[in-house]
Amino acid sequence: MRIGILSDTHNNYRNVEAALRLLSDRGVSFVLHCGDIEDVQTVRLFQGFTTHFVFGNCDVDKEELTKVIRESGAALHEHFGNLELAGRKIAWIHGDNQRLFREVEQSEAYDFLFYGHSHRAEQHRTGPTLVVNPGALHRAQPKTFAVLDLATCALEMVQLPESK
Repeated sequence: MRIGILSDTHNNYRNVEAALRLLSDRGVSFVLHCGDIEDVQTVRLFQGFTTHFVFGNCDVDKEELTKVIRESGAALHEHFGNLELAGRKIAWIHGDNQRLFREVEQSEAYDFLFYGHSHRAEQHRTGPTLVVNPGALHRAQPKTFAVLDLATCALEMVQLPESK
């Protein structure tokens, strides 16, 4: 199983659509979103994907986002998501709450911790946990997201092509 990890889409529809096309081309239909969705139209772009969202600091209208996420069949995990998929323990948060970020990172309870907020792709290991920021699809150069192959634990950082 392969999963896509996106963050900080900030209602940039063109970039979200481009990223979702690239995910689809790779056979990825399961997506984690690390927050800063911003509006309901962005949520609707994820139709056809199994998507799990968390809120970010720019997700102001939480009530409307919650309603549309639920109506679309996606899952909302508020500010902290965790799942076990293919025997891998995965957590994802936005990253603006530093206390929560440190607690999850240092808990040694997860194989992977994904986060956003900084708009900068990076990865490092803390104990058994690979900590990954997939980058952002808005206000970032380059605009990136990640694909994780759960069978091999291979992580691919994918860059959106520059728009013309």
